[in-house]
Amino acid sequence: MQNDDIHLPSTDADDSKAVAAEPAAAPVRKRPKPGERRVQILQALAAMLEQPGAERVTTAALAARLDVSEAALYRHFASKAQMFEGLIDFIEQSVFSLINQITERDEPGREQASRIVAMLVQFAEKNPGMTRVMVGDALVFENERLQQRMNLFFDKFEAALRQALRGVSSQEGSATPTVDAQVRAATLTAFVVGHLQRFARSGFKRLPSEHLEAGIALML
Repeated sequence: MQNDDIHLPSTDADDSKAVAAEPAAAPVRKRPKPGERRVQILQALAAMLEQPGAERVTTAALAARLDVSEAALYRHFASKAQMFEGLIDFIEQSVFSLINQITERDEPGREQASRIVAMLVQFAEKNPGMTRVMVGDALVFENERLQQRMNLFFDKFEAALRQALRGVSSQEGSATPTVDAQVRAATLTAFVVGHLQRFARSGFKRLPSEHLEAGIALML
């Protein structure tokens, strides 16, 4: 299953360095490349979170899934909270990178906002385990700072929508364009969060993209 299960003499230069760094008595065996095991751990954690109705993920269950010891997990992450932080890092980097690509286009604010909402929904559909992190279901029994990070994530998401919508109300002749942009951004964010929560709590059966275009059109 994992590279740790294969006990063969190492021939790669990188593997030789890894072996040389260990005590002379350690057996020579093929090891994951630097950073590869961390990725494997995060992938396994996300996969476990994709199981509908899954109970709280424990490090013992995670280690069993990877066929390694719990001590092996802690060589790469100081705590389970750090593992969840790794997932949140991935969510933030993926989503805000895509938001930047959308806002760099020369498109009307209404279209940018629509694309931003659709992008997050599509990301959630493709990554069900990440959805449980985003809506907080997977963080209920974890460190409070993890939920705070996700709260900040949606604050930044709302700010991106507000920025995109800033000029829309002005073009419509509104007397309070800034307030209108804030209200629209907040409403769209609540709309997205609600769809993601329904997706997670339906066991991933109710897709968040259901009636998405019609819903966005009503609000914009």
